[in-house]
Amino acid sequence: MAASNMGSSALQLLCKHYIFRTKCRTGVIALHKSFSYTRNTYSSVSGNNVNSLMSEVSFPYGLRSYKELYELSIQDPETFWGVLAKQRLLWSKPFDQVKDCDFRQGKIQWFCGGQLNVSVNCLDQHVHKTPDRVALIWEKDEPGTEVKITYRELLEMTCRLANTLRRHGVQKGERVAIYMPVSPLAVAAMLACARIGAVHTVVFAGFSAEALAGRIQDAQCRAVITSNQGLRSGRVIELKKTVDEAVKTCPTVKHVFVANRTENKVPMSEIDIQLEEEMTKESLVCDPEVLGSEDMLFMLYTSGSTGKPKGIVHTQAGYLLYAALTHQYVFDYQPGDVFGCVADIGWVTGHSYVVYGPLCNGATTVLFESTPIYPDPGRYWETVQRLRINQFYGAPTAIRLLLKYGESWVKKYDRSSLKTLGSVGEPINNEAWEWYYNVVGDGRCTLVDTWWQTETGGICISPRPSEQGAEIVPAMAMRPFFGIQPVLMDEKGNRVEGNNVSGALCIGQPWPGMARTIHGDQQRFVDAYFKAYPGHYFTGDGAHRSKEGYYQITGRMDDVINVSGHRLGTAEIEDAMDEHPDVPETAVIGFPHDIKGEAAFAFVVLKDNISLTESAVVNQLKVIVASKIAKYAVPDHVLVVKRLPKTRSGKIMRRVLRKIATNQTSELGDITTLDDPNVITEIVEAYNKYKAQSSKVSL
Repeated sequence: MAASNMGSSALQLLCKHYIFRTKCRTGVIALHKSFSYTRNTYSSVSGNNVNSLMSEVSFPYGLRSYKELYELSIQDPETFWGVLAKQRLLWSKPFDQVKDCDFRQGKIQWFCGGQLNVSVNCLDQHVHKTPDRVALIWEKDEPGTEVKITYRELLEMTCRLANTLRRHGVQKGERVAIYMPVSPLAVAAMLACARIGAVHTVVFAGFSAEALAGRIQDAQCRAVITSNQGLRSGRVIELKKTVDEAVKTCPTVKHVFVANRTENKVPMSEIDIQLEEEMTKESLVCDPEVLGSEDMLFMLYTSGSTGKPKGIVHTQAGYLLYAALTHQYVFDYQPGDVFGCVADIGWVTGHSYVVYGPLCNGATTVLFESTPIYPDPGRYWETVQRLRINQFYGAPTAIRLLLKYGESWVKKYDRSSLKTLGSVGEPINNEAWEWYYNVVGDGRCTLVDTWWQTETGGICISPRPSEQGAEIVPAMAMRPFFGIQPVLMDEKGNRVEGNNVSGALCIGQPWPGMARTIHGDQQRFVDAYFKAYPGHYFTGDGAHRSKEGYYQITGRMDDVINVSGHRLGTAEIEDAMDEHPDVPETAVIGFPHDIKGEAAFAFVVLKDNISLTESAVVNQLKVIVASKIAKYAVPDHVLVVKRLPKTRSGKIMRRVLRKIATNQTSELGDITTLDDPNVITEIVEAYNKYKAQSSKVSL
């Protein structure tokens, strides 16, 4: 449908209703007769997907441009999201209210009264139409080895796994921890939970036993799904051993389901169950649970400015709709494309852009199990060539790493299939952006620098969608997605108007994909995101609005650092280090890092008359952080100091430590509130001595 012909009379919802059988001998699951299926339509004009959105949806206006569509999404969100939800999702019971939200109370509800099942939207509807379309391409850790899984096969795997969970007592609303390598079975585990109404919490399979246990305890998980081992860069990772250690302190766990990633046997206890063996006993059909729009879909733990990770809660309909729309329109996904997001499923990027967004859209999505430099720095690009990937979505950390290996590893492989490149996890610097665009993309691919968070559920600011041919400014997120109203606030809590201004980045109104609460702590949710600027969602980031009105993310404003795209609370590292018997106090700050984006720098105070050497204590501290959190959380630098800079009220002045760690001691700012200004001289002297001793370390 041409954009020029999009009058309101021409934009009618094209809804096709099907009644499916509730049982099917072939195992192609049938939908409950109450589910009504609405056919998705797509524009055939690549690069102008906003026209596609306007042509597929009957908005009651004669919309003709991105600007008009965006303005509708802000001025009349009920119409915008209500029409899209009816058009794009498969419902068993229609919703009767589009939204019921109040930022001042931290109340967010979308599509109230509606009922659906996320796994049906991600699997059944596509199996009904094109059962043999490839859903997953598993790029295994072993170089050059991929496994393709069709939508029919993924549905059958999901149903068998869901029936296994049900048979072992997992019920609607109960939590299930998933601690697995990136694999089709891990995706099936997520979808199986969604099918029976259980709540999954995926824990990155690099976290320590203690970190895993803390998440299981907080979520009160009834079961854990894991693998005997994992593989990463050719190395064996002992996943089951980590789970065994974790569940010792998790009395709510009744069963541990163990899949086999390798052929190696691992010890099995009385609560352990061989997953694949049990799945073979189950039916290929599993009736989907009918769930309310605001029933919990999953929890995902993210670091905050306090020591305790937050269990961010996402619910059913709003999250799925937002993930699907951003996947399609930010990346200009077209039917038949191969979408390659190389994130781990343990992070929100893997949830939204490896699993839920692509599968809801019926896409072929890549599961990348390995690392960018195994077996060599050409791994990504060899994978692009072999799998004919069309959209590639990765982290600036990886791009900066690969940049240092030169262009030859990229140009060795055919990347002509690529149409869109994406960057996620942290702001990308100009050098990395230019290399990504010119070397990887040959200067012809659209490059989208995306900004979003675990809490937002999906991409909020990105160069696309936009008017066709609109400019893209290097290393800038630029434009808000539909329904996202960025607001900059000053220190007094007032909106900063106009362009070429900076401030705290807030979002002025609710959107369907955003988090609903922190598990078990609604007050913490309100305090963290809505208290600082009443009536607004506070992102924790600062931003600059350019003279053209584009948004540039300037970094975190709280005590959270971004290490290789992973948000990490400095308090979490401090809590771990403070457990050392010889360490009464620590302060951790983030500092710029060429590869990681940011890294942790720890200032440590030791007790008097310790029996160990300083270097021995420092080594032990690094081991503690690795064991309690993860290896990526280990500070790059640990500086022993006599005392920390504190205000008269006892608050550590971390901004002073940041200035020292980044060699900006002439720009300390106001230090009149320091209890003893002489502490600055002490720390600077210790830092200079440390720097001289560590001349081989890049500071």
